[in-house]
Amino acid sequence: MPELLRIDASYAPNGSVSRELTGVFAKAWRDRGSEYTLVERDLRTDPVPHFAHPALHWHPPLGEAPPADDALREAARVQRSLVDELLAADVLLIGAPMYNYSPPSTLRAWLDHVHVRGLTSAAERDTRPLRGRAAVIVATRGTVHGPGTANEHRDHAIPPLRLILGEEFGMEVTVVAVNRTLSASLPALADERPAFEEERRTAAAHLIELARTVTRHAPQDDRPDTD
Repeated sequence: MPELLRIDASYAPNGSVSRELTGVFAKAWRDRGSEYTLVERDLRTDPVPHFAHPALHWHPPLGEAPPADDALREAARVQRSLVDELLAADVLLIGAPMYNYSPPSTLRAWLDHVHVRGLTSAAERDTRPLRGRAAVIVATRGTVHGPGTANEHRDHAIPPLRLILGEEFGMEVTVVAVNRTLSASLPALADERPAFEEERRTAAAHLIELARTVTRHAPQDDRPDTD
């Protein structure tokens, strides 16, 4: 059965635009049929711990093994559960709001755990079991970050996601962005509210279409290349 892994990283329990839009995608996915399953991970209510040891970045026998103590054994168990959850998904959906020009720290911690050289990304050979699978990122930003704006080069939230998911994992990354989210709450930005609402409507329509059509394109049997 096709499986969607939905990850929400917004700090806001209510009124989150990224959470609203990942919900739009998830509903359209489920509406395709009962065989389209959904796994949800909310990093606000169930945060991933910070990375426990740099050796966990390397899949054995690469690199140095972490010290054998109970805390690190538990850290390795948590990491493996997160990796297995990702590997089981046919499509990855991430709600990635920008905070202080960066991704939420909880999302950064999740990336640290699932980016494992020799397991999810290539090391001595092209071991990339996620290669070809779809990753949809819902990017929300308080202000405008387009070409020619003061914030044009200040988006440090989406580039690391593109780098790790796209270049390192080989996933097919689609970013759906909505700007001006602060116009809904800050009176000083009220004039930008219509543009924000239009972007939100356009993003929702795009996400519905993606959810209705996205398929898994992965190497046969998801086996790593051996050449």
